[in-house]
Amino acid sequence: MSVDTVSLTGWGRTAPTTAVRFRPRTYEEAAAVVRGRGPRGVIARGLGRSPGDAAQNAGGSVLDLTGLARIDVDPAAGVVRCDAGVSLERLLRVLLPLGLFPPVVPGAGRLTVGGAIASDLPGLDHRRSGSFARQVSALELLTADGEIRTVLPGTALFDATTGGLGLTGVILGATLRVRPVATALMSVSTERAGDLDELLARFTAGGDRLPYASAWIDPTARGRAAGRGILTRGEHAPPHARPAHAGRAWWPGRAGARGRFLSPGPFPHPFPRPLSGLLAGLPALPGGLLGPGPAALCNGVRHRIAPRVRAGELLPATAFFHAPDARPGASLLYGRGGLVRYGFTVGYGHEETLHRVVRRLAAGGGPALRVVLQRFGAAGSGLLSFPAPGWSLTLDLPAALPGLARFLDGLDEEVAAAGGRVCLAKDSRMRPETAAAMYPGLTEFRELRARLDPTGAFRSDLSRRLGL
Repeated sequence: MSVDTVSLTGWGRTAPTTAVRFRPRTYEEAAAVVRGRGPRGVIARGLGRSPGDAAQNAGGSVLDLTGLARIDVDPAAGVVRCDAGVSLERLLRVLLPLGLFPPVVPGAGRLTVGGAIASDLPGLDHRRSGSFARQVSALELLTADGEIRTVLPGTALFDATTGGLGLTGVILGATLRVRPVATALMSVSTERAGDLDELLARFTAGGDRLPYASAWIDPTARGRAAGRGILTRGEHAPPHARPAHAGRAWWPGRAGARGRFLSPGPFPHPFPRPLSGLLAGLPALPGGLLGPGPAALCNGVRHRIAPRVRAGELLPATAFFHAPDARPGASLLYGRGGLVRYGFTVGYGHEETLHRVVRRLAAGGGPALRVVLQRFGAAGSGLLSFPAPGWSLTLDLPAALPGLARFLDGLDEEVAAAGGRVCLAKDSRMRPETAAAMYPGLTEFRELRARLDPTGAFRSDLSRRLGL
């Protein structure tokens, strides 16, 4: 097990703090760290993709779990048992050649299984499959006493752990249900919408026939065009699907759950590489690389070149789900101050809240480079789980933007007034009273945590800031 003292941030690169980092290779080594923790406690960390401070622990210990990376697939039972440090990207690449698919796939793959459970991440098909925890049939949890417990759904500890941001213990491994698929291809539909009302209408018009869906919104568009965007939906392609231009880039893979399975090799995407991808390797510039004028120009071009309606485009599953991972340096575009990711959800019937947020964003010069809209289905059982039925909007904003704190405090008020909530796993600046108002399960969470971990073994910068 390696040990070093490091300065850590979230993916947003804000609020760095120093901690002692441990990299265990076995469950026993992880348990030894928890038993020998210092007065500032310990928190688990994966690939560091949480935008905020959920996986930081100033002056304490951090357990880097990326060395725990075993995967054991049981195709007959339809389950995979894996360590918490396994990335979703790797899990997808292991399962696809077997004709299997992970239970829930969010819009990024450089996240760990442990992080997905601790954040109870929603996937692009939340309305059908729910969030990540719904597909977990068991998890191995290292608790404050240094013991490893098997935790099952339907228990209070499971509900506190899924979405509990690592504060009930260290998730070491999990058993996940997987589903059979016939190919590694996705059949993708793209629609362009001229304003937010049209985008919402297109989102709901198709129902859930194409289960995976999200939309990009142009944050710089104003007036009648405010909220214009591009809706992308997809479904698993049938066995006979095969791109005419694929040639030798495709080959028969191993037999999957439904017989012959096509596994993709690399083939060129039909669209040019986006600007953010081209610029990902450049150093951060003060105030961010793109000002309001260039950002509006880039967004306008992106919207115009998108097809008005296109159906049946075939893409590899990795390209469809994990396109943001092709731009690992995208956070550098927000300047040396980093970025703040603000994600919230409001229920159906509160669409006017979305309109107000989009208008306020555009009125401020449209500083966001990324605005994503999703639909959520039924809420999970997690006490601090974020997804709830309704609409979810995620904004990436430069942390150094003048007046950002006041702007986001105003959005907090909008969301709270609509009965919505801000995502804790993405948060880096919310106030404790705001979190308490948005998460009614917080009282029960605190009570269970006090019983299970009376000495506060598991702590993070986020838990101190919000009093979790």
